[in-house]
Amino acid sequence: MRKNALVVLIVIVVNLGLWAWFNRPAEPELDFTGQVKAVSFSPYRADQDPLVNKFPTPAQIEEDIVFLKGKTGAIRTYSSLEGMELIPGLADKHGMPVMAGAWLDKRLKRNEQEMAGLLKNLAEHKNIEKVFVGNESILRGDFKPAALAEYIRRVKEAAPHVQVSTAEPWHVWINNPELAKHVDFIAIHILPYWERIPEEKAIEWSLKRYRQVVERFPDKHVLVAEIGWPSNGERWGKAKASIANEAKFLREFMNIAQQQNIDYCVMEAFDQPWKRPLEGVVGAHWGIWTVDRTLKIPLTGVIMEDTLWPVQWGLSLLFLAPILLFLYKRNDQPFQGKLFFALLVQTVGSSMVWIAFTPITVEFLPAETAAWAFLLPMQIGLLAVVLINGFEMSEMLWPEGLKRRFFPLLHDSDKGLPKVSIHVACCKEPPAMVIATLNSLAALDYPDYEVLLVDNNTHDPELWKPLEEHCAKLGDKFRFFHLEEWPGYKAGALNFALKNTAPDAEVVAVVDSDYQVRSSWLRSLTPYFAKPSIAIVQSPQDHREWEGDPYKTVCAWEYDGFFRIGMVHRNERNAIIQHGTMTMIRRSVMEEIGGWGEWCICEDAELGLRVMEKGYETVYVPESFGKGLTPDTYAGYQRQRFRWAYGAVQILKRHWRLLMPWNKTTQLDNGQKFHFIAGWLPWFADATQIAVLVVSLVWSLGMLVLPRYFGTPLSIFLLPPLGAFLFKLFHFMWLYKTRVKCGAWARIGAAIAGLALTHTIAKAIFQGLFTSSKPFLRTPKCEERCAVMRGLLMAREELMILGLLWLAAAGVIARYGTDNPDIVTWAVILIVQSAPYLATLCLSLMSVMPGLIPGVDGKLACSNACQLVGASATGEALATVAVKDNEKV
Repeated sequence: MRKNALVVLIVIVVNLGLWAWFNRPAEPELDFTGQVKAVSFSPYRADQDPLVNKFPTPAQIEEDIVFLKGKTGAIRTYSSLEGMELIPGLADKHGMPVMAGAWLDKRLKRNEQEMAGLLKNLAEHKNIEKVFVGNESILRGDFKPAALAEYIRRVKEAAPHVQVSTAEPWHVWINNPELAKHVDFIAIHILPYWERIPEEKAIEWSLKRYRQVVERFPDKHVLVAEIGWPSNGERWGKAKASIANEAKFLREFMNIAQQQNIDYCVMEAFDQPWKRPLEGVVGAHWGIWTVDRTLKIPLTGVIMEDTLWPVQWGLSLLFLAPILLFLYKRNDQPFQGKLFFALLVQTVGSSMVWIAFTPITVEFLPAETAAWAFLLPMQIGLLAVVLINGFEMSEMLWPEGLKRRFFPLLHDSDKGLPKVSIHVACCKEPPAMVIATLNSLAALDYPDYEVLLVDNNTHDPELWKPLEEHCAKLGDKFRFFHLEEWPGYKAGALNFALKNTAPDAEVVAVVDSDYQVRSSWLRSLTPYFAKPSIAIVQSPQDHREWEGDPYKTVCAWEYDGFFRIGMVHRNERNAIIQHGTMTMIRRSVMEEIGGWGEWCICEDAELGLRVMEKGYETVYVPESFGKGLTPDTYAGYQRQRFRWAYGAVQILKRHWRLLMPWNKTTQLDNGQKFHFIAGWLPWFADATQIAVLVVSLVWSLGMLVLPRYFGTPLSIFLLPPLGAFLFKLFHFMWLYKTRVKCGAWARIGAAIAGLALTHTIAKAIFQGLFTSSKPFLRTPKCEERCAVMRGLLMAREELMILGLLWLAAAGVIARYGTDNPDIVTWAVILIVQSAPYLATLCLSLMSVMPGLIPGVDGKLACSNACQLVGASATGEALATVAVKDNEKV
């Protein structure tokens, strides 16, 4: 109990520490306690937009002026139309100085209206101290300096008592020095964010630009007419928009300006949401105050980027409930395993809270909001897979708490051993391979068994006649059946064998036609059937004759992981996946549940679920008693995994009601239900990667052709998929190192082999969801190797996706460069997403180019049994091959 309390305490402290660290206050800057000299003033509210002719009322404008009175020394306007012409009069009423503007562009008629409004205010209101005739008109290309000078001249003549200029970025003045002779002062815009200047260099850069203009025009007063930093939005080069960066920039600049007597106007008073269509999210967030008129950036005291983080931390503590449940249920688990999984649950919980709060703490474009909503369920699913993998790690890395452990039961006496009927189904298989299997079965050290070889749907007598003859040679224990046309694929053949099983056989064993078994197989495992509640005894699938072949080596180790890790873990809660080879089933139970399901492409796993649903126990002995062949080509490897994944969806569609936790009509317990859902959920996560892939490619295209609507992807889109992928590799490599006895290169190769199947599994899941049946896909053995072109064709879909992802990454980098860390991260994400497709290409080429990896003998390494055909296809002169306790005799 004390250890559990310590786990909870550590989780709470670590969780709080991480939230506090990631939301720590910005480095302290000097407080600004003075008055802001001037601010750009646009009095639009959240529901107003000049682009659609929704303007603030006079009362709202006056309310804002009263709000700003005492907070700033003056306000700057940009237009003298559409209600903005009221600002000088309302400001005059409250004693607020104004720097008035007229917006000039290519609409000449409208320009005259702007000029009339400006001149009228100049004649009526003495609180206008400065005038801006045009704003960035030369930058936009609306005017040449000479044409703009004519508008300036008209204002100066009408109001000689007021200082008149035009506002342009600093470089426009440097590049057009002739403009200076027409103005009373130089009004420059210095916005380092738009110049891609990183925040830590922004002040230095801004002051350099200011001094550059001062030195260029020593006879003119220089006003920094716009200066500021955005608080929200995507990065622009190395410049990052954030509340902390805006607060630090303005505090430092305004303190320096106060010391050096720099005249300035902050861009701007209030956030302006209406600017989003013009400048993206960042355009809406330059204000000192929010659009709701609340202070956004503190000018004194602590600078906090996310003031809601304590709320988020508090909500993340809700995940202590499943942690407490886990600690209660697994009280006997080692401390390290409990602490590991508890920390992982809390990390995932905090991540979910962070993802959920992102639209609140970070403003999205409409496309980003849609992407967030679309990806949210998938991201939650990915995090759920992380928890599933983590739970497996917590029990398999520290297995001391496992209780259901089974070992071979060597039974020296023949007394009490049940009769076993061994069923072998084959279809269009090489005779030599099947004969080798039969020979190994003939060498079994067991008193009472029979072997039924059922060849179904093989039309070529050259393939099945040698099998018939060889069974006859092996004696009465071996019976051969040839079914020319038979429904149900492998399940149909096995059901036929079940009907023809010897009446006194109590146990049915199934072996694939390429397996060679140890002589001690039956004697070591059948004693478990002495317990009436046990219905299935399973040993691992294993493989042989892969040594020296790089492709087969990585495939063999990839297979091995499930039987050394996943099956052992599932066995703890009596929830193993029954496999169609090296398995034994109590015959009476098979007859009780109606035999093999011919509707399902994975009849073995489906039968196992039905057996457990009846309340029977299963036994998994993690010791190899037989070895088969790996597929010779990547296409065969693909087909096998496609069948497994497609069959899993079939099973879930048929039996999902049995797996619901509230279903009390089944004898499946919650542990079994968990494993059947959680065991297949990672395959569904592979399927969601297709959706993430599509979104990534579409988003990248949008960034290239419609950047206004597709901003730089934010962390909400970047981190969860990347984190899930990295944890998947972490989970794989650590468990393999601990539970699978292979070297580092073999682990890496197995990881590549597993990654290579991602796209195949995803296709199988989608097809399984939207179709009801697929033909049974044989896993061919002893296939001929194909040409290099065939290797490429086997991976053609993956190769195309690989190319698209790499093109997208290259295009984004070419378009935006490498200054922006978010852009670089996005390109990395695209490359990481391509890893499964690159793995597929590598594995496919390895399967047809055995010498692809230097230093490894690349011989074909097909089954020795397949090379023992000798002089005759009828089986004459075949070498006798048997396997006894893993040694050929």
